[in-house]
Amino acid sequence: MPRKPAPTPPPAAPATGWDEVLSAFGPDPHPPAPVPPVEPPADAGTGPLATARAALERLATWVPIRSLARRHRRRIIEHLFAMDARDRYLRFGYAASDEHIRKYALSLDFARDEVLGIFNRRLRLVALAHLAYGQPLPGDPTRTMAEFGVSVLPESRGRGLGRRLFEAAALHARNRGIDTLFIHALSENRPMLRIATAAGAVVERDGSESAAYLRLPPDSFGSQVEQALERHLGELDFQFKRQARVLNDFVDSVAEVKAHFDASGRAAKE
Repeated sequence: MPRKPAPTPPPAAPATGWDEVLSAFGPDPHPPAPVPPVEPPADAGTGPLATARAALERLATWVPIRSLARRHRRRIIEHLFAMDARDRYLRFGYAASDEHIRKYALSLDFARDEVLGIFNRRLRLVALAHLAYGQPLPGDPTRTMAEFGVSVLPESRGRGLGRRLFEAAALHARNRGIDTLFIHALSENRPMLRIATAAGAVVERDGSESAAYLRLPPDSFGSQVEQALERHLGELDFQFKRQARVLNDFVDSVAEVKAHFDASGRAAKE
């Protein structure tokens, strides 16, 4: 006797149709409890996890920053000389001539202040920051602040070098017990004021000039370790670039000598 085919089950109602079917029976007397939204902890922005995340972000965009000394005055002067009239005006607040720049570079007090620099692969100083200590805090002469100034050559802009120098300067000032970082800039110097505002500084505009004040947290063991590590890595990067440059110069010299002898050999044969 032939077997009857199994009855085809009715198609399942789409999930979206259950609400319409159940609505005919009235409202659900036992609705599911609403799921409360998960809120981040109150210290999510300041806890160890946030600190580790910020450290990883800085590591991903790490830029070698080197502390400069007296022996780097020539490089500093060459860096400032490379700026055009417009850049000099924004950096110093006036039309600085070569003589003004030379006097400024020769007056840098490396024992009191800090000068930070970023070098490219050819050991050219492409970004420079000056952190001047001992400035009195307005309204409270008993406290001092650190004044920040920065310059970046045109070919190296758009890479966040000014922001990284600002962050490094803030770290150095914080570890020296300074609680306020000060920036005095022309109001038309938008890149500088944008860096200060993004860091949380309070900007006060007075016509053509602006002043930005950034409160710094107290130093910690982590901030001291971070500065020591960055200083070591910056020095290591500079030495590596210098050795690479010496090797490249040697290879170029060998190639030049070889080309000279090849040319001499061809001339002798002719």
